[in-house]
Amino acid sequence: MNQSKTERFDSAAEGVCLRLRKRLFALPPVLKAHAQEIRLRVGRPVSVCCPEGTYFLCDSGKAAPFLSAGMTEASQEDVQETFQILCENSVYSHENEIRNGYITMRGGHRAGLCGTAVLGDGAVTGMRDVSSICLRVARELPGCADELLDRMGKSLEKGLLLAGPPASGKTTILRDVARQLSGGMRGCFCKVCVVDERSEIAAAFRGVPQNDVGVCCDVLDGCPKSVGILMAVRSLSPRFIVCDELGGEAETRAVEQSLNAGVGVIASIHAGSAEELVRRRQASALLETGAFGSVALLSGAARPGKIAEIYRTGDLLAEAHRRAASDCGGQLCGVYGIAQALPARGKA
Repeated sequence: MNQSKTERFDSAAEGVCLRLRKRLFALPPVLKAHAQEIRLRVGRPVSVCCPEGTYFLCDSGKAAPFLSAGMTEASQEDVQETFQILCENSVYSHENEIRNGYITMRGGHRAGLCGTAVLGDGAVTGMRDVSSICLRVARELPGCADELLDRMGKSLEKGLLLAGPPASGKTTILRDVARQLSGGMRGCFCKVCVVDERSEIAAAFRGVPQNDVGVCCDVLDGCPKSVGILMAVRSLSPRFIVCDELGGEAETRAVEQSLNAGVGVIASIHAGSAEELVRRRQASALLETGAFGSVALLSGAARPGKIAEIYRTGDLLAEAHRRAASDCGGQLCGVYGIAQALPARGKA
């Protein structure tokens, strides 16, 4: 299912309370097409975030890139009604997601939650008094992975870690990678398994993917990545496993076992730069598994989906080890962005 950009925005806005939903539906199509997030904060103007900046809803039915009189503010009732809609009026059935700070909607849209954490035995067990909601608009952009796949070529089989800050397009690219590999658009129909813990990549509804992930793609929906990766290796014989936002120790161990089974892993991780990536202990642990031959760094929220650079993992680790040995501090140097970055295919 490939909805238009404006339809994608409207399907995300379906999760907002009726009063604000009507105003969101009435926004200009050009704004809807570029929107990345819809944000509700109690007592503050409703905002729509785009790559070029933030727009605020006005009582007149328009949106402005500045604050002025007549802004549409979200009330406590608006946020609470939105929360109930997102939960489908069943908070209990979404407890696991809520304790992790989000709810996933049909279509793959994800609502981040902010409020008062409920603690039990030192761990977050839920959330009450929800005060703000960040509704991220999920988009299908067929072809957005073209540059990445062209540059990677056969190197993709050695595994790829896609790094970038929030809203840089990681999930959207992963979705298109799965579609192209399993849809026969890269020379053959590859068996792909998407481990979709947060239901954002395939956006399965009652087990059926709502997003196009290709004809030879299997989806483990709502399954923890550490478990799903091993399930896929043991029973689905994939050529590639695709998953979003790696980071835990259990996930690292699962990735390592997939390498021993000869499966290529294509996954994402939060990192704003190559330096930030190798500074993160868990990210370095992932790279040390040997499951990722390359790391692709995205440009950021201002240019979602754009590749800033592709690095050889061995070069990143060598520089990280050099830093650790010398404890030199300052910026990473040498390998970043110059000689060791992988060139675009066909270029010197």
